[in-house]
Amino acid sequence: MRISRRAQSVAPFFAMEIGKQAAALEAQGRSIIKLNIGEPDSGAPPAVLEALRTQCDGRPLPYSAALGLPELRQAIAGFYASQHGLDIDPARIVVTAGASAALLLVTAALVDPGDEVLVGDPSYPCNSQFLAGFGARVTRVPTDAGSRFQLDAERARAHWSAHTRGVMLATPSNPTGTSIAPTELSAVLDWTAARGAWTLVDEIYLNLQDADAAGRAPTSALALSSDVCVINSFSKYFGMTGWRLGWCVLPAALVMAVERLAQNYYICPPVTAQRAALACFTPESIAVCEARRAEFSRRRAHVLAGLERIGLAVPVAPDGAFYAWFDVSASGLDAWDFCQRALLEAGVALTPGRDFSVQSAARFVRLSCATSMPELDEGLARLGQFVSRL
Repeated sequence: MRISRRAQSVAPFFAMEIGKQAAALEAQGRSIIKLNIGEPDSGAPPAVLEALRTQCDGRPLPYSAALGLPELRQAIAGFYASQHGLDIDPARIVVTAGASAALLLVTAALVDPGDEVLVGDPSYPCNSQFLAGFGARVTRVPTDAGSRFQLDAERARAHWSAHTRGVMLATPSNPTGTSIAPTELSAVLDWTAARGAWTLVDEIYLNLQDADAAGRAPTSALALSSDVCVINSFSKYFGMTGWRLGWCVLPAALVMAVERLAQNYYICPPVTAQRAALACFTPESIAVCEARRAEFSRRRAHVLAGLERIGLAVPVAPDGAFYAWFDVSASGLDAWDFCQRALLEAGVALTPGRDFSVQSAARFVRLSCATSMPELDEGLARLGQFVSRL
């Protein structure tokens, strides 16, 4: 059987590989602290779980429209209004089978073979894999602490070419947990629009971002441009990772093309998950999610203090998501060896930088703060002992 060049070119996701090793050690009876996977430990809000139980009473669950249930699209629009003060037409909202499906649809609608797309380094690896899978030439733009590990307007201008057709951003970012300042994001959007190019912004962690110094909610790219494509998810803020439900907000001119693609690629998002997700937008559920957001912020601060005590530097403090991107070069190990030895010798699972970066793959490691405070304390204690022995 001949395997396609596309499939052969896809690199493994090392966070998952580390997870497999951790599971194997657990099966042998080892105690493993899992700080490698970005999966909230909270699960869906109680009202959503109750709504799911209601759906499972034997009633028929027919397909929804390819763009999702109209009432869910309306509810998402209401969420933007209440949380971000934005008036979004529900007709621009597409409910998808996870944010991954949103990225699949938008990439299929925008990318032709040979198109150059600028992506920051470091960034979430699967995003680049989607782009490359549709024939894009992905240019990974090096970033550093000075740009908060984000692709800013200066770097976009410096790497722009005659073949550049789009830019992909993420704010806050995985793996760094850092956001792009609204003024900088606006500058990138203006630059790409002036050149007839598109911008796709991953806002999966937007509602897990801290408020600014004035107490204002984080700024969505949708507040800065009506031409931007934004993807989001129920997985992180709402804690619904396994439900495989996400959405995107598109320029009106793109919706019909994306609808045709969704009809052909997967018919519709999971209907049970869609109906239950309506309960995400009740005051009760939002209050639960806001309390969890505050808890993730507390965990981030706790982890940053712990890493500083250990001597593992975090060049830019995260202001969103639930990650810390720390430098292991002072340990004398590269990131891959650090993670392998931390797992085998200390029982702590971490994600090496090679998942997210080319330029800093050997120096940086991602730690996920998505687990409980006792687990984080134990993980930090084990890491401290491990580093002290190096």
